[in-house]
Amino acid sequence: MKKTSVVLTTLAALMGLWASAAGAETLQEAAVKKLIEPRLGDNVKVDEVTKTPYSGLFEVRVGNDIFYTDAAAKYVFVGRIMDAQTSRDFTRERVDELSKVKFSDLPLELAMKKVKGNGKRVIAVFEDPNCGYCKRFHKTTLQEIDNVTVYTFLYNILADDSAVKARNVWCSADRNKAWTDLMVDGKAAAAAPAACQAPNDKVLALGQKLNVTGTPTIIFADGSRTPGWIDAKAMEAKFSSLK
Repeated sequence: MKKTSVVLTTLAALMGLWASAAGAETLQEAAVKKLIEPRLGDNVKVDEVTKTPYSGLFEVRVGNDIFYTDAAAKYVFVGRIMDAQTSRDFTRERVDELSKVKFSDLPLELAMKKVKGNGKRVIAVFEDPNCGYCKRFHKTTLQEIDNVTVYTFLYNILADDSAVKARNVWCSADRNKAWTDLMVDGKAAAAAPAACQAPNDKVLALGQKLNVTGTPTIIFADGSRTPGWIDAKAMEAKFSSLK
């Protein structure tokens, strides 16, 4: 068991070195990329191939999706690589790193801004007005946490009328109240004036660029993201980890 522990510890260290060295493509990685790409089907673009520190496998990245292959690109391995002793999920960590967002680059002028308490802690949330878990997020988590600034991007992907509801909220005299009324109490905002322009298309393009595939998606100040609803306890734990 001691020998196994040493091997796993060494593997974890190598994983860190591997991740930090990613980006400098070697001749072998280039060769694997050339072999694997045409075998994945038409219109599949491999963004990066990186040799991993375990079992001669190579990580293949397509967008934010990753899988693994061998040096001859003969086999494809789809799934997670984990530490058998600690259950540390190396694949999950890698995907999380790839999906990070530079918070300072977010076009916050396209979002609604709500400040609670001192507002020192900051999150951005992609939400759809027809999203059940978004409504749960408002009824529970956002009611229970304090000292946070919330930037809400109205990301209309769930229903045909999502864009209409979002535009009505955006064009309201008090956007935050209109949004809370809709998400907490189910009270729809009044119809928007014909001349009012909402940033629906720009937010949709932003979400697609960031590969936001569901709502809510919460982005924290460090660029990490959490897909789906989380409770106040989990959010407080996340905030604590950022200090």
